[in-house]
Amino acid sequence: MSHYNLILVVLGVAILAVAWLPSLLRKFPLSYPILFVGLGMLVFGLPLGLPNPDPNEHSTFTMHLTEICVTVALTGTGLKIDRKFSLWRWRAPLQLVLVLMVITIAIFAVVAWRLGGMAASSAVLLAATLAPTDPVLAGDVQVGKPGEGREDNVRFALTGEAGLNDGLAFPFVHLALVLLAATSLHLGQELWHWAWMDLLYRTGMGVLAGWLAGKGLSFLIFDLPRRVKINPEAYGFVALAVTLTAYGVTELLHGYGFLAVFVAAVTLRTHERSHEYHTEMHEFTDQLERLLIVVILILFGGAIVRGLLEPLTWAGAALGLFLLLILRPLGGILTLGRSRVTWPERIVISFFGIRGIGSFFYLAFAMHEAYFADGRQLWAITGFTVLTSIVVHGALATPVMDWLDRRHGRPTAVELEEQEKEQQRQEGRPDESVS
Repeated sequence: MSHYNLILVVLGVAILAVAWLPSLLRKFPLSYPILFVGLGMLVFGLPLGLPNPDPNEHSTFTMHLTEICVTVALTGTGLKIDRKFSLWRWRAPLQLVLVLMVITIAIFAVVAWRLGGMAASSAVLLAATLAPTDPVLAGDVQVGKPGEGREDNVRFALTGEAGLNDGLAFPFVHLALVLLAATSLHLGQELWHWAWMDLLYRTGMGVLAGWLAGKGLSFLIFDLPRRVKINPEAYGFVALAVTLTAYGVTELLHGYGFLAVFVAAVTLRTHERSHEYHTEMHEFTDQLERLLIVVILILFGGAIVRGLLEPLTWAGAALGLFLLLILRPLGGILTLGRSRVTWPERIVISFFGIRGIGSFFYLAFAMHEAYFADGRQLWAITGFTVLTSIVVHGALATPVMDWLDRRHGRPTAVELEEQEKEQQRQEGRPDESVS
């Protein structure tokens, strides 16, 4: 019971901190995920008798916790994109997902296999796990709230990429499972089944089910209330309904639920774009996402201090740094070579390939589905890469985005916050002209 009460205290303090930290840290090159990882390391490093939060031992719990967090984040990500979907308007994020991510997975898997000495199945799994840009921890470089207007090329490209690639990386996780289980005699047959089922059908079903869910929920949310009104207090529950319905139905149809949730949210966003529902639903999902982030990051810090990174080798660390500092930046610059984004924008987009909670989910999912002999090494490399991304990208996100805003003559996030506070103060003053 004492451990239970201690956990409640830690969570209470952490949740209270997350309400203030994002605003307090906007002026500093530091992000709140860094602090919560440090808090987890501190709490689990003390002799308090807390259980070991090892994701390798608790793969089922890790899978479901990160699954919920990513799903909620994808709903919020889709709801805050103001730009209507078309192949031309969305060409930058589509290039990052359909070209850069696939090339990144292929090159990284070969490097991990041939130079890193990993088994082919483990190399593909690690590549699929680390390739997607995370929708959870990339909030500092994404677009603002619905209708806020902060949707420049960099923020839109990274937001759209983070929303799409968490579903489109899933086929390659299944490919790793196929390579692990298939024998040489049946490999061709298994690869054919993977191509039509895991690559084509599941992806197509994810897009179709998400679009249908978005259309159906748009009718229930915006059209039906003209006859049956929804109470404003229930807006948040509507957002949760969008998340759970789109994800659950798509998974029952053997599609990719992550992809469906994001497509549903984007489809929903296109319906009555100026309606207050969008802001209210986004606010709810954002708060729920922050709550889940707190729990996951504290557990991640605890896992680190309890030995998550002990199996890490120099080769494994080099693979993580190769992905973050070489493969992703260079690949992004080349992929966006013919796009209309400027060179500074292209460099920023290419650098901020943030790794995070989605990587934990994919690895936990694979470990839950099959046994990988080098599972602890895979967790060590993934944990090191995510930790490095949290520190490096978290420290650089604010100054880099502020520099980019000033370069384009836009107010920074801090300046916008100050303008909003000043406007609120002016609106709160009594009218002095009335005597």
